[in-house]
Amino acid sequence: MPRTDGCGLESFPEVQVEIDKCMRCGFCMSACPVYATEKSEGAVARGKIGIAEAVLNGDLELDDREVIDTLYDCLVCKSCMQNCPSGVHFDRIILGLRAAIAQKKGLPWLKAAIFGALKEPSAMDAGFKVMSALEKLVFRTHPNLPAMSPRSPFAILGNRAGFDGHRLFPSPAQTPLRERVAELIRVDKPVARAAFFTGCSFHYFYPSTGIDLIEVLTENQVEVSIPKQQQCCGTPVLVHGDRETALTLARNNIDVMDGSGAGYIVTGCGSCGGAWQHEFLELLADDPHYADRAAYWSARTYDVSTFLTSVIHYRPPTGRVDTSVTYHDSCHLKKSMRVFREPREILRQIPGVTLREMKQPDACCGSGGSYALTHTATSTEIARRKAIDAAGTGAVEIATGCPACMMQLLDCTQRFGAEQEVTHYVSLLAQSYRNERASR
Repeated sequence: MPRTDGCGLESFPEVQVEIDKCMRCGFCMSACPVYATEKSEGAVARGKIGIAEAVLNGDLELDDREVIDTLYDCLVCKSCMQNCPSGVHFDRIILGLRAAIAQKKGLPWLKAAIFGALKEPSAMDAGFKVMSALEKLVFRTHPNLPAMSPRSPFAILGNRAGFDGHRLFPSPAQTPLRERVAELIRVDKPVARAAFFTGCSFHYFYPSTGIDLIEVLTENQVEVSIPKQQQCCGTPVLVHGDRETALTLARNNIDVMDGSGAGYIVTGCGSCGGAWQHEFLELLADDPHYADRAAYWSARTYDVSTFLTSVIHYRPPTGRVDTSVTYHDSCHLKKSMRVFREPREILRQIPGVTLREMKQPDACCGSGGSYALTHTATSTEIARRKAIDAAGTGAVEIATGCPACMMQLLDCTQRFGAEQEVTHYVSLLAQSYRNERASR
């Protein structure tokens, strides 16, 4: 019988709604990358649903350390939801539980500081510029890779958190993306105007990939708005339970896009695109000032591959890019935005590109944002399986549609795989257009 003394989940009725759908079949076990590694009931969705029930019934407390640790041992990759015959939205359960924990216990000071900074783009820009300036002091760079690894003693101190001396990270950009480009890029005879939601990863770590995306759009006669005041999509804070900051970021981003003059939002990241298509809708469903605006942009947000193939019907390039590629389906791009056919269609249209599929192209890479640092052993084993699968294709490059996956793949292919290059599929398309222009 549900408890009546207040368990911490009173503000999250969606948890009980989704629990009631679960028939305990265990189909989620075959899809969960964490369960495949840890082989424990607590690792899988069914086990966490059991914990949620115990909290609701008064048999467990939400602020118990073991309960918290188990509930955070989840990538929120949504793989379990693809296998569920009952249609359980497990993401609503796990996010509700984490939000209730944050509401009851508060956020750890470091998370609170980082999430607070996300609401101040100028502060974030300054912080990353400092990081870039200190790069040679704290990190050692790799001559053949756009990457860095922690130096000692930082590597020793960070060993337990995934910051050992072998861990590869992309180097932070000295100049972030939105400082490199104009806020509005015009073209002759535009077929559309799209706002590019850059997200944090393109802005701070992969600005050249962001420029590739812009070039692809302008090559297809799309005017591109890149609002400088846009902020984080809020996915990182939402999965850690900070719903209030996620709400603030959602509202701020909607305000910015309302003033962009664009008819569409284009993303190159499944987490960012999923936030615009789904998370903002749910977060703001009861907000009288933002619910309709969230719905407006939800219907007009596209991954760049879908925008190219289904909205503007892009011009296939003619420039050759002689390489072999295997494609990794990022979890949120495929399982939230439902995008998997379109990037492959684009890759197959590039002259010279050979696409070689993995055995499990949609298996999670183990990134999960900060999960790779907080659950290093499990994340590393998941990444090892991905690297071996990718190496087995014999492809020279791994393409994906997610910058966070690019970070994880950069590390795991060097550790466990065939040292394949890692790229965003849009960069190969941009290269083809550049080669086409050069050959004229």
